[in-house]
Amino acid sequence: MTLGNADMKFTSHVNLPADAREDLIDVLNVNLANAVDLHWQVKQAHWNIRGKHFISRHQLFDSLADHLRTQADAMAERAGTLGGYAEGTIRLAAKNSQLPEYDLQAVDGDAHLSALVDRFARYAASIRDGIQRSEALEDPVTVDLLTQTLGVVELDLWFLESHLQGDARTTANRSRRDDVQLPGNA
Repeated sequence: MTLGNADMKFTSHVNLPADAREDLIDVLNVNLANAVDLHWQVKQAHWNIRGKHFISRHQLFDSLADHLRTQADAMAERAGTLGGYAEGTIRLAAKNSQLPEYDLQAVDGDAHLSALVDRFARYAASIRDGIQRSEALEDPVTVDLLTQTLGVVELDLWFLESHLQGDARTTANRSRRDDVQLPGNA
C-alpha cells in the first residue's frame, strides 16, 4: 500500500535494506492511521455516551483513547526512525484507515461498546498482520513494538467485551468479526 507521502524519505542508518524499510514504513503508517482513527472514534463514544454505567464507561473510553494516542506516537516515531514520513493527520488517517466509519446512531452504552468492540478487533487484526509482515522483513524492533501494542489492544478489547458479557449482540458481532478480511490478509 502506498500512502500519500510514501516517497518522502529521510536519512536513516538503520541496518535494514531500503526496500524493507519502505515496506515497514507502510505497515507502520497503516496502523498509525488505524490508531488515529480509532482514537477519535473512542472520543466520539466518550463524548456521546448516555445511559446506565455512564461514568465508568465514560472514564474507560478516556483511558482507551490515551492508550491509542500513545500507540500512534510510537508507530509514527518508528516510521521516522526507519527514514519514513509519519502520515498521522486526521485527514490522512481518515483516508488510510482500514476501520469503518463510527456508528453515529450509537447513543446508549451498549451500542457504543458494540461499535468499539468491532473496531478494536479490526485494529488488533491489522496489528497482527503487521507483526507477520515485520517478521518476514526481519525487523525485530518493529515486531516488538507491534507485539507490545497488540498486548495492550487485546487487553482493552477484553475490557470492552466484558461490559457486554451475556449480551446477544456480542455473540453476533464476534461471528461477523471472524469473517473480517483486511488488506494483505486475502
